Amino acid sequence: MEAIDSNVTTLMNYLQQTLSGDNSVRRPAEKYLMSIEGNRNYPILLLHLIDKQDYDLIVRIAASITFKNFIKRNWIIDEDGNNKISEEDRNTIKNLIIGLMLKSEEQIQRQLSDAVSIIGKEDFPVKWPNLLNEMIARMESSGGDFRIINGILQTCHSLFKRYRHEFKSQQLWSEIKFVLDLFAKPFTDLFVATVALSQTHANNPQALKVIFSSLVLCTKIFNSLNAQDLPEFFEDNMSTWMQHFLNLLSVDNNLLKTDDDEEAGLLEQLKSQICDNIAMYAQKYHDEFSTYLPGFVEAVWNLLINTGPEPKYDILVSNAIHFLSTVADRPQYENLFQAEGVLDSLCSKVIIPNMQFRQSDEEMFEDNPEEYIRRDIEGSDVDTRRRAACDLVKSLRRYFEAQITRVFSQYIDSMLASFAANPREHWKSKDAAIYLVTAMSVKGSTTRYGTTQTSELVNIVDFYQNYVKPDLVRSANLDEFPVLRADALKYLMTFRNQLSLTDVIIPSVPIIIQHFNAPSVVVHTYAAYTIERYFTMKDVAHNNAPLIKIEHIQSYVTPLVQGLFGVLLLPGSTENEYVMKAIMRTISLLQENILPFLQDIMSKLTSKLREISRNPSKPFFNHYLFESLSLCIRIACRNNKQAVEVFEALLFPFFQEILIQDVQEFMPYVFQVLSLLLEVHEQGISEAYMQLFPCLLTPVLWDRPANIHPLVRLLQAFIEKGAKQIVASGKLSGLLGVFQKLIASKTNDHEGFYLLQSIIEHMDSHDLEPYMKQIFMLLFTRLSNSKTTKFVKCLLVFFSLFAYKYGPLQLVSTIDSIQPKMFGMVVERVYIPEMQKVSGSTERKICAVGATKILSEVPAMIEGEYAAYWAPLLQAVIGLFELPEDDSVPEDEHFIEIEETPGYQASYAQLVFAGKREHDVFNGTINDPRLYLAQCLNQTSAKYPGKLPPVISSGLVPEAAQHLQKYLSAANLAIV
Repeated sequence: MEAIDSNVTTLMNYLQQTLSGDNSVRRPAEKYLMSIEGNRNYPILLLHLIDKQDYDLIVRIAASITFKNFIKRNWIIDEDGNNKISEEDRNTIKNLIIGLMLKSEEQIQRQLSDAVSIIGKEDFPVKWPNLLNEMIARMESSGGDFRIINGILQTCHSLFKRYRHEFKSQQLWSEIKFVLDLFAKPFTDLFVATVALSQTHANNPQALKVIFSSLVLCTKIFNSLNAQDLPEFFEDNMSTWMQHFLNLLSVDNNLLKTDDDEEAGLLEQLKSQICDNIAMYAQKYHDEFSTYLPGFVEAVWNLLINTGPEPKYDILVSNAIHFLSTVADRPQYENLFQAEGVLDSLCSKVIIPNMQFRQSDEEMFEDNPEEYIRRDIEGSDVDTRRRAACDLVKSLRRYFEAQITRVFSQYIDSMLASFAANPREHWKSKDAAIYLVTAMSVKGSTTRYGTTQTSELVNIVDFYQNYVKPDLVRSANLDEFPVLRADALKYLMTFRNQLSLTDVIIPSVPIIIQHFNAPSVVVHTYAAYTIERYFTMKDVAHNNAPLIKIEHIQSYVTPLVQGLFGVLLLPGSTENEYVMKAIMRTISLLQENILPFLQDIMSKLTSKLREISRNPSKPFFNHYLFESLSLCIRIACRNNKQAVEVFEALLFPFFQEILIQDVQEFMPYVFQVLSLLLEVHEQGISEAYMQLFPCLLTPVLWDRPANIHPLVRLLQAFIEKGAKQIVASGKLSGLLGVFQKLIASKTNDHEGFYLLQSIIEHMDSHDLEPYMKQIFMLLFTRLSNSKTTKFVKCLLVFFSLFAYKYGPLQLVSTIDSIQPKMFGMVVERVYIPEMQKVSGSTERKICAVGATKILSEVPAMIEGEYAAYWAPLLQAVIGLFELPEDDSVPEDEHFIEIEETPGYQASYAQLVFAGKREHDVFNGTINDPRLYLAQCLNQTSAKYPGKLPPVISSGLVPEAAQHLQKYLSAANLAIV
């Protein structure tokens, strides 16, 4: 594609079509743009289009978004060296983008700034050394044009903000030093000048807006540059920055105030970021910062007292309180809180007011329950006043637990009394009291286990019985006091490990189930979440078995199951992820006891599957639904293998529709469930599966990273159950083509080995014979061209499995047929030095058995051309048993570790309950590889009497020889 006007016009027309509300117009245009993405000059055409000032701004904005997304998808060169953008285009982009960004409108500027940060993260500073110099030069020559200055600051913010979260490394230090050397002084000069301009133009609303936008960006960049360590420049210039920060905290200009009660204005954003910055300094650089701290404590205190309750101040108040929490958490600042009346004042003027349930909270509870739940129980309330106030209580409790318990108890008693006197008018007082009790009580907690440690000064059991439980049983009207009902359910959830199982937890189950019918989304969601958390409780005294057992809830099973599915019919909860997770957990707890409900459950689950597959929008809900389906299959088929046919008849039409409609979000799940169904079969594969098999080899499926692992698992199931049918259908070469594609990738080569191992294990050798030499040549080519630790580990497991399955002589002859005496090089350069790196008990066992067969069944290893390697290989096998795993990786090697923990990953969500069971390739014939080694060596020594003892005594180190003697003694055998 040439960068000419006619092509720019064509591109503009397609971009216009992507903005259409008509699917028949929009989708073909989107597909066309995706199809030309790999063409030379495509990103350059987008930049030219963005630069066309006479084109419609909306189309140019669409082009900037398309360009940013193109950069996000394609700029990084992947593990396998695939470069989707030519070097010429890369250089042109870097030459054009800064100038174009700085002269563009704000909406376009933001998109291009993000693109610069994406490129910069990959290329800066090594491959783009002039980026910062160019931006500084443009900033200094801007002549005070704040559109240019703010564009540069926005880009710097995007570029540097990763410094806040990156792991420490020499490369990171070098990059930050490079930035500081060039940027710190002009940046500080700009900040000082901008502060001065804010005073000069204090009466000019338009100028103030631009100037304070710059100040907000400056404070954000300051945070990024100081996040890793205190730079020498900023330490030397701390007084300059801190004096301006202190002054800006007290700025109160009516021209910067907004009428919007919801969205924070520039003044709030600036003060909020300053609070964040000084909290970082107080926490990380307290020695250098200590002289400035008292002034900031006073300023922040005044700020909090004079800031209103409107939501637009929430982040500011949260960050301000966070600063006080940081100070309170440090022993060297203890004296600041010891003065008479300070704790009482903190409680009455900061903590209690910011724990109150405001009108905006009530509106969110009713109108936006998902956001309320996200903030309240998911831990996403980091920027809420309540969370900040709660954190301040925790910080104060560290050094003043007795004092704050005494102070807060008075307020709690007062709030509870207020509620008792007039519940309808003062229910918010009780809500605040419950929240404050929780904040005082929880000393340690985790998301998984709930509260793990509580304050000894608060009796949470008595508080539940006297004040919390009444809100759950007060009235049959579940619409009464919904916030207090939600509070009560959350209290049970929070303190589930501290409340008595027999006196509180089990008796509360039927009460919680009743709340499934509550019309409030928050209330019935909390009810489902509480049940789900109950069912994850562990009995530590009995090997972490489930604490709640089926006998505890036997009489509640019917209302429990019906109630949970009933919630999915309520408005606002048709795709409630907490409810679906509770359904999954309930099925898991009940196991065979779920069978009487199974038909109804499957009907409801498949009906929901049909509904959501039209427009998948809730990934966690979808995940738990497929987990529930997998559980039902496992439980039903555990004792009745024939039940699998019922599930297949029920699920196949849905799965077929998902595959035909190309519902990409669901495909990995479908492949996993199909694997689970197929693995249940005793033998053979039905015609329905065999019709699907050719589709699984389609290249487009393998181009999506999320499909690869589940597809490999499904192909393994096909191979295990129907190897002969695959060969008979003529699809073996297609299967090996998939292996070839996977093995060439550093990211997915382990998946290729999984496939190859299944082929070796389950297919007849004569079917594979025509392909075997080519397979080995592919492996050796990859080994010589791009060796990685992961590849070598997988290769060793494969060689060893091959030696076990087809015999070590076949392994030797196949390798030597590629190049004479090549097997000796494999033993010397791969087996002996690398075997210790093999990880995983099954994999190490396979390697030990394969190497044992090489030692005992290959004559050339004992008295032929490879005899020199016999003793070193034996020592390597003994090392595999006795030495710790060698997990070292070459410094210059970056490879993908196989993720073994079930759960959400970047591109693939593994179903825990559809997981593949451990498989013993030896079918129980080899239990202890040490004894197997002893037996094989004993048999070999009988064939070669007197040959092995001198080789062992001269070739093994004493420790290895001692271990070998132990194996022989345990087997009651000897080497003669």
